[in-house]
Amino acid sequence: MNILIVEDNKELAVEVYDFLCNVGYVCKIAHNCSDALEEVNSNDYDAMLLDLGLPDGDGFEVLQTVRKTKSKIAVIVLTARGELDDRINGLHLGADDYLTKPFALTELSARLFAVIRRIHGFTVNSLSIHGFLLQLQDYKVSYDNIPISLTKKEFDIFQYLVLNKNRVITRLQLTEHIWGDILEVNSDSNFIDVHVRNLRKKLDKHTAIDWFETVRNVGYRINE
Repeated sequence: MNILIVEDNKELAVEVYDFLCNVGYVCKIAHNCSDALEEVNSNDYDAMLLDLGLPDGDGFEVLQTVRKTKSKIAVIVLTARGELDDRINGLHLGADDYLTKPFALTELSARLFAVIRRIHGFTVNSLSIHGFLLQLQDYKVSYDNIPISLTKKEFDIFQYLVLNKNRVITRLQLTEHIWGDILEVNSDSNFIDVHVRNLRKKLDKHTAIDWFETVRNVGYRINE
């Protein structure tokens, strides 16, 4: 999952960044409103952690702008403001959750997982497809109770395709989702194809995977 951390406190931003990266998220930091909006317009984020007190404007302005074009991004407001009016205003403007500073990083991770899960429309901590079971928080995959050893990137690709089953996902979308900022990677590289090929080999050892389709010159699709 691709997360944008919008926080002007650099020490806190790095602390959140390090923690979330260690539990498996792909993260990017923006320290002000303009950088945050540029990131959202340039990349496809699953969630945004949004501070309200930013040096070049109010986080509420970022939230309003984002909600006009990015209805699927989950937004958790992070702020020292604890007043009821601020919480209500944030929720009315489209925030999915609200966490007042100081907060525990473990609680932040739990709330983040919950809102992303809700945005994607699933209500359990696992996904299943053609006999394969994905345990989302543990990054584990099994088939008929037999564990399958996947790398983190392979798991993320499999999860993203399952979440978007019956839809063609382009190589660009996969690159952006799994690696983060698309501008920081070589779009001409075949690293996506290599990871998908390795993933398919591991899945194919357990059952035929004709439902895992390569769409020529476009990307991939998992058919239900």
